[in-house]
Amino acid sequence: MKKVLFGFAFAVALPLFAQQKPVYLDASKPMEVRVEDALKRLTVEEKVAMLHAQSKFSSPGVPRLGIPEFWMTDGPHGIRPEVLWDEWNQAGWTNDSCVAFPALTCLAATWNPEMSMLYGKSIGEEARYRNKTVLLGPGVNIYRTPLNGRNFEYMGEDPYLASRMVVPYVQGVQQNGVAACVKHYALNNQEINRHTTNVIVDDRALYEIYLPAFKAAVQEGKAWSIMGAYNLYKGQHACHNQYLLNDILRGEWGFDGVVVSDWGGTHDTDQAITNGLDMEFGSWTDGLANGSSNAYDNYYLAMPYLERIKSGKVGTKELDEKVRRILRLAFRTTMDVNRPFGSILSPEHYEAARRIGEEGIVLLQNKDGVLPIDLNKVKKIAVIGENAVKMMTVGGGSSSLKVQRELSPLDGIKNRVGNKAEVVYARGYVGDARGEYNGVVTGQNLQDDRTPEELIAEAVKVAADADYVIFIGGLNKSNNQDCEDTDRAGLELPYGQDAVISALAKANKNLVVINVSGNAVAMPWIAEVPSVLQAWFLGSEAGNSIAAVLMGDANPSGKLPFTFPARLEDVPAHSVGEYISQRSKDVVDMKYNEGIFVGYRWADKQKKVKPLFPFGHGLSYTTFAYGKPAADKKVMSADDQISFTVTVKNAGDREGQEVVQLYISDKKSSLPRPVKELKGFKKVKLAPGEEKEITFTIDKEALSYFDDAQHAWVAEPGKFEAVIAASAADIKGIVPFELK
Repeated sequence: MKKVLFGFAFAVALPLFAQQKPVYLDASKPMEVRVEDALKRLTVEEKVAMLHAQSKFSSPGVPRLGIPEFWMTDGPHGIRPEVLWDEWNQAGWTNDSCVAFPALTCLAATWNPEMSMLYGKSIGEEARYRNKTVLLGPGVNIYRTPLNGRNFEYMGEDPYLASRMVVPYVQGVQQNGVAACVKHYALNNQEINRHTTNVIVDDRALYEIYLPAFKAAVQEGKAWSIMGAYNLYKGQHACHNQYLLNDILRGEWGFDGVVVSDWGGTHDTDQAITNGLDMEFGSWTDGLANGSSNAYDNYYLAMPYLERIKSGKVGTKELDEKVRRILRLAFRTTMDVNRPFGSILSPEHYEAARRIGEEGIVLLQNKDGVLPIDLNKVKKIAVIGENAVKMMTVGGGSSSLKVQRELSPLDGIKNRVGNKAEVVYARGYVGDARGEYNGVVTGQNLQDDRTPEELIAEAVKVAADADYVIFIGGLNKSNNQDCEDTDRAGLELPYGQDAVISALAKANKNLVVINVSGNAVAMPWIAEVPSVLQAWFLGSEAGNSIAAVLMGDANPSGKLPFTFPARLEDVPAHSVGEYISQRSKDVVDMKYNEGIFVGYRWADKQKKVKPLFPFGHGLSYTTFAYGKPAADKKVMSADDQISFTVTVKNAGDREGQEVVQLYISDKKSSLPRPVKELKGFKKVKLAPGEEKEITFTIDKEALSYFDDAQHAWVAEPGKFEAVIAASAADIKGIVPFELK
C-alpha cells in the first residue's frame, strides 16, 4: 500500500514542480520574458561579474541561478587548443586537437555560399563538441593593402563578395548553438600600430566599403556577437566607440547581441560603460602588478565600474542593457535545451576541408595547357620548395592551431601519384626553420645550413631531367609575413625565391609555381613560368586539395577575392596614402585618402597600369562560352526590380565550374563613383557541352551610393549598365538600362 501511495504523491508533485520552474528556465516562454525574469534575480555584483573575463578565454556565469560560464575560442579556421587559466601557454590536454579548415581567403576564393555554409556548420560542430559558447570569427575586414599580415583571415577586397560569403558562415556556426563573433569591427586594415591607429575615413567609404559585410552578418546572418577592433575611429577605440557601436551597430542595424572586446582592446571605464561594450577580455592577467591577487577584478568593467555604481557616480541603466544582451547569448547557446552535441575530427570535417580547398585554389596562369598533369605520360616529377613540406597550421597569431593531422603538399602529391611516377624533392630555399607557437610544436626539423647557391644548384639538377617541376613556395606564418601583429615589408617573395623560380624556369619548360599565401605577391618571373596556382593556407587537407587540382581530379574553379597588383605603388593605400609602417606607441592619425576606390575600383580607373591579376580572375581546365546578355526591361522604377539573363556553355571536354559575375556601372552621377561594382555572382557547374541560363535580379539597392551629406543611400535616376564578366577585367557582355 505504501508503494501505491508514494507513486500517487510523486505524480501529484511533478506538475507542481513544473509550475514552479522559474520563468527564465522555461524554454517555452519568449526569450525577452526570460531575460527580464533572470535580470531581476541578479545582484549588482553578479551583473558586473558577467561583463569581464575570469580567465584568458572565459567569463563568469551565475552559478546560483544555473547560468553557465561563457567560453570563447579562436579562431576563424579551427578550434584553438586549450591554454592555461591565466597564461597563453598550453594547458597540456591530449584531446584538444582539431581539423584545420582552409583560411578564409580560400573560402572567399570559392565564390560559393554553399561552401561557406558547409564551412560554418563544420567548424561550429567542432566548437560545440569542445563546449565553446562563442567562436571568435569570421573576420571580414577589407583587403586595403597586400602588406596586412592578417589578410589571410579575411574575405577579400569587395564588400559584396564578403557580405554574401559571411552570412552562410554565421548561420552554419550558429545552428550548432555556438555564437559566431564577427570581427574586427571596424577599420582594422593593417597590423602595424593596430592599437594606436586612428583611422580617418569619409562616410562614403565607411558605409560603401568597410561596413557592408558586418551589416550583412548582423541583419541577414543574425550574428549573436561582434568583436570590436583594436584601432581608433574618431578618436575613440573601436571596442567602446559611440559611433560604431551605439549609433550604427545598434541604432541603425538593430543589433541585439553582445559586443566582445578584442583581447586587450579596452582602455577606458567610462567609455566602456556608455559606448556599447558588453564583455571585456584580455586586458591583463598579472594581478600582483596591479595591486590585487585577482587581476580580473581590476578590469575596466569590473571593480572600477562597481565602485562608480556604489558611489552614485553612474546608474545601472547601461549595466542592465549589457546584462540583457549577455543573457540573450546564454539562452541562444549554453542554455538552449535543443542545442546539438557537435562533433570533432570526423571524416565529414576532413572532407569539408578538402572540398573547400579544392574549390578555392585559383589557376592564375596555364600557358600551353601545362596543367593538369597526365600521369600516363609522366615518369618523374620534381617538387621544389620549403612550403611543400612546412606545416602551416602552427603560427600566424591567434589563429594558430594544434591539428590532429596536416597533410603536406609533398605528401599529398606522393600519395596521389603512387607508383605511377617517381616523385623527388629538393629544398630550393630555406625560410623559417622554426616550428613552434605558444607551446605547440610541429616536430619538424627544417634546419638546413647550405648556402642559397648550393640549394639552387641542387634544385636545378633535380629539375633538369624531370617531366614536371612543381615549385611550392610563397609566404608562411612567421613574423612580417602572413602573421598577426606584423605587416609584410614589401610585395616581393621572401627568402630569395624569385631567383630559385627563374633558375627552374631555365632548367625545365614544364614548370608549375604554387604560391601558398593569404596575400598577393609580386611575380617578376611571370613571363618565364607557364603555370601558376594560388593555393592559400589550406589546413589539414592541404596536400590532398593541391594534388587533386594538379592531377585534374578537381577542375580549378576558384576566383581571386582581391586584386594582385604588379607593384606595391599600384595600390592606392601606398600611392595616395596613407599607410604608416613605422611602429608608434602614441596614437597616429591615418587617412584613407583613396576613399571608396579600393582594389578593382582603383584599378579600373587607371589608364596605363594594369594589375598582375584582376579581382575575380581564375582559369579552368575547360573553357566557357558566354551568350549575349539580355534584360527583362529597359527601364525600371525605384520600387521595381530588373533581371539580366545570360547563357553560359562549357565549350571544353571536361566538367567544370564557372563564376559568372555581375557588375553595375552608373554612367552619370552627382558624386564620383567606381567604373563598376560587383552586385551579383553565381557559380554554375557544367558538363562538357552543357549550357545553362543564369539570371540575376536586382533592385535599386544595387544602384545606390551612400550620400554622406544626406546620410542616406541614394539611387540616382539615370542611365546604368549591367556588366556580365568572368573577372573585373574580362567583360563578356553589357546591357544598358535606365532608372526612372
